[in-house]
Amino acid sequence: MITFAQNFLMENRYPQKPGLDFILKQAFFYWNKTLIYQLMFSIMYFGIFLTILFMCDMKYGIMGEFNEVGKYMQDGMKVYVEQLNKLIITDNYQNFSLWIMGTTIFLYPLNLGFYQIYRKIDTGEKPNLSDLFAGYNGLNFFRYISYYIFWYFIYRFTFPTIILAIVWVCITMFVAPIMFFMNKTIFESISLNFKALKMYFLEILVCTLVAVIFKYAGFALFCIGGLFTFPFWNAMIYSLYKTVFTETK
Repeated sequence: MITFAQNFLMENRYPQKPGLDFILKQAFFYWNKTLIYQLMFSIMYFGIFLTILFMCDMKYGIMGEFNEVGKYMQDGMKVYVEQLNKLIITDNYQNFSLWIMGTTIFLYPLNLGFYQIYRKIDTGEKPNLSDLFAGYNGLNFFRYISYYIFWYFIYRFTFPTIILAIVWVCITMFVAPIMFFMNKTIFESISLNFKALKMYFLEILVCTLVAVIFKYAGFALFCIGGLFTFPFWNAMIYSLYKTVFTETK
């Protein structure tokens, strides 16, 4: 069974909700305690992703096509967009996009491993590298893949609006850990996530922005440091999950 921390507040078990400072400090604690796993995650993630990217580019030549299209920027945005649209509808681009999308979907369960690592830290157990692959164990792999495909297509549809994309991210932030720890279905998890969002909207919104900024700051400021900051998002989600939800038997 799963209950919200808010329910305990109503029963006066806690004097107040944990503040933003507590959630952020907790997220950075988990991140700092698992730096070696952050690095291994990024090496595997980008190693596989870039290998597929370059192999597909060698076959379809899309990166070169993008460079050629980029030259039309000097002729104005309208001309550039027209040329870009011509490229997007080509078979080569469509095949290239399918390969990249498929690779991204396949790599998603790698994130689930951090939840197992963080839980082991909570229980005093020693994490190991194999924990990173917890999301690939058994039939659950297909559950996580199915969820991410569903999430990905809606995200792509909402991304141009920016605001709707942020809303979608907030509405689905806890779906993966709920599925992982509570064995809920996708739509049960989204329902619980939505209830949590109504109770903790400010905390979730601020933590989302902090996580996104810090996630990519490593690449912008330290370049190689991005290998450590890129997986930070998972630590923030777990910290929020622990704050918002209380697991009971």
